Amino acid sequence: MASDELFADLELETFTRNESRQEKPQLSTTLRKLYTFCRRQAFSSYVASKRNANIGDSISQPVWYCCDKTFWEPSSVHKHVARTHENEVQQLTEVTFQRLLSQLEDKKCERPLPRDHNQEAVEISSWLPDTSYLTVEELQKGPGKVLLYYRYFRVDDPYTICAWQKALCEKLHLTGKVRVSTEGINGTVGGSVLATDIYIKTMCAHALFNSMEEDDFKSSDGGAECFSDLRVGVYEEIVPMGVHPDVISYQLAGTHLNPEEFHQEVESLQSEGESSQDTVLLDCRNFYESKIGQFSQCLAPNIRKFSYFPEYVDQNLDLFRDKKVLMYCTGGIRCERASAYLLSKEVCKEVYQLKGGIHKYLERFPDGFYRGKLFVFDGRYAISSNADILSECRYCSAPWDQYQLCATRFCCQLVLSCPACRGVGRTACCSACQSKVPPEGEESCAIGPAVLKEKCECTDRRPRIPQDAL
Repeated sequence: MASDELFADLELETFTRNESRQEKPQLSTTLRKLYTFCRRQAFSSYVASKRNANIGDSISQPVWYCCDKTFWEPSSVHKHVARTHENEVQQLTEVTFQRLLSQLEDKKCERPLPRDHNQEAVEISSWLPDTSYLTVEELQKGPGKVLLYYRYFRVDDPYTICAWQKALCEKLHLTGKVRVSTEGINGTVGGSVLATDIYIKTMCAHALFNSMEEDDFKSSDGGAECFSDLRVGVYEEIVPMGVHPDVISYQLAGTHLNPEEFHQEVESLQSEGESSQDTVLLDCRNFYESKIGQFSQCLAPNIRKFSYFPEYVDQNLDLFRDKKVLMYCTGGIRCERASAYLLSKEVCKEVYQLKGGIHKYLERFPDGFYRGKLFVFDGRYAISSNADILSECRYCSAPWDQYQLCATRFCCQLVLSCPACRGVGRTACCSACQSKVPPEGEESCAIGPAVLKEKCECTDRRPRIPQDAL
């Protein structure tokens, strides 16, 4: 039996007799439940860390070793830890609890906003295209595409736009993700070439989107199979930076450079080499994106989420002081708010952003200064225009840049594991997760609420906001 299973139903109060003397945090009912869950996890983790420690592998039954004592029964080691290591368990509880609170705070910007039920519904059927002349098979079969687009503009009734988008995608048998907000729309959808073409034409014909052109939709080979389902919702931000749009508006964004202009700027920077001191080429994406592809000589922040970007800027202002900043992201949307935030700090000489992002740059310069793969947020994980491999297998360091999810059920970390290493079962993101990978044919399980992602060494050892230097 796995050590986690031994403690899954542990009644912690049975052993923590001195807990009442600990100063408990003043929490709401919900947070008290989470705190109790964290304490149980901490106690379980501490006991599990003593299992088979310094004991030979020849012993098949569970054994725990702590304080120069050997424990053969779970109840005995539980009592020992509760009586002797209460302070360590309490410290571990606080760390786990604070990490959980941070995780929940990060999720706030990902929650759809509830609709005001007093708001009158708007008829949207007239906004939908006539597809009566097409069969379902004609809409679904054939070559496919994935579209990526966004548009910042004032939306007075985002819930009606949301309902229209959901109905439109369902009618065209599209899958993907669409975020609607009072500040605009951001979407990536996949389907047949015919269906995506109808989607573009319908979008451009709508009164709110008639300023959009076909060129505003970036496309790549793919289809409906690239997404598991269709998710359309109303959110506070169309890209989650964690700063309310009323505080930092897209209208304050930096100067847009088309791919040709951006290419010239990067070419000039590359020609100067290390002698260039007044320009920063800034990658606004997450670390796992820039890991497999980037512009050379760029500054790629080692951050896990875009919502960490404002704090990264705040803690690294000297990197940008009196500099010209050239920033880029996948399709351009993150740069709109990122450049506005950076400009609000009033430390840069100039801030420029790549219009259309890497996607449009690669259409114009497939063998230009961007090397490696372009990470995409769908089942493909990456698309490429050149054969360069910038990253390596985490196990054997062989060149490798094809992501797959960690093999443990509730860990959502991405793993670079080459075919040779995968062939021998090396399929997890870290040693902690690797120990939880079930034998072939068995399904993994996790303790605690399924809505919580398991913690692992990857996230534990990564600083939330790194201190960078050029």
